[in-house]
Amino acid sequence: MCETFVDTTVTYTLQLDGKFYVIENVPSQVCKETGEEFFSPETVENIQKVMRGAKTPVRKMETPVFEYA
Repeated sequence: MCETFVDTTVTYTLQLDGKFYVIENVPSQVCKETGEEFFSPETVENIQKVMRGAKTPVRKMETPVFEYA
């Protein structure tokens, strides 16, 4: 159980249908002990809007993929 949270912004990443998405500067509460990130319901709703195409990406990046073998 976390006792100490810090309000900060994080980079949220998601893999969906074989594509990776990166959302920067997402408001979050982060547990100082575990590093676990917690998002408000409003933040989750905004992330879902972004994923539905409500915003245009600010930039695109190329991501190398490695296989662990």
